Amino acid sequence: MNTKILIVDDEIDIVLMLRSFFESKGYLVLFATNGEEALKQIERQPNIILLDINMPGLDGLEVCERIRNYISCPILFLTARIEDTDKVRGFAAGGDDYIVKPFSLMELEARVIAHLRREKRHSFEAQVRFSGDLTIDYLERCLFFSDKRVGLAKKEFDIVELLSQNPGQVFDKERIYERIWGYDSEGDSSVVTEHIRRIRTKIAAHTDRVYIETVWGCGYKWIK
Repeated sequence: MNTKILIVDDEIDIVLMLRSFFESKGYLVLFATNGEEALKQIERQPNIILLDINMPGLDGLEVCERIRNYISCPILFLTARIEDTDKVRGFAAGGDDYIVKPFSLMELEARVIAHLRREKRHSFEAQVRFSGDLTIDYLERCLFFSDKRVGLAKKEFDIVELLSQNPGQVFDKERIYERIWGYDSEGDSSVVTEHIRRIRTKIAAHTDRVYIETVWGCGYKWIK
């Protein structure tokens, strides 16, 4: 399987240049032009990330801080900043290296190879999903809002996992019950309504945003 490299930069010319270069070297290239797009691409589990610091909105440092508790792959900052204080902030955020613009493509490739070679961690098996301030950690089986852990009961998380991994898809109560409790379980699908109420209450303690939407007469869906 090809090594996946994620390139994040708001300068599209740089993204296209790096994409062409690394694809020619056999990498599978993912890319984003802002921080929010980067969070979505990170769900595809890149092996290494090239992350521009100076982006509007959610900048590279904020992206790095947001993902570092869940993502173990090397993160190399691309930046025009060369002050020591900026470097300290970058390393404190969880970055592994600094590549100062303008840079040599040969040197950049050498740095990427070196970091991949030194990467001894196991590949990240569990998916992580980012949605606004919400992070779903499927390995820990819990939610985080700005690093505040929100514990869910087993069946509650099972429902969140089912819906969030199929965003936009409507599941009726009977189907959720069959998937979570099993076809042969005693009881009825009304228990699903109560579990979803509990999930919503726990989420509402941290945000006004609706993640599980009721589709009247049909069921429930996870908002993308």
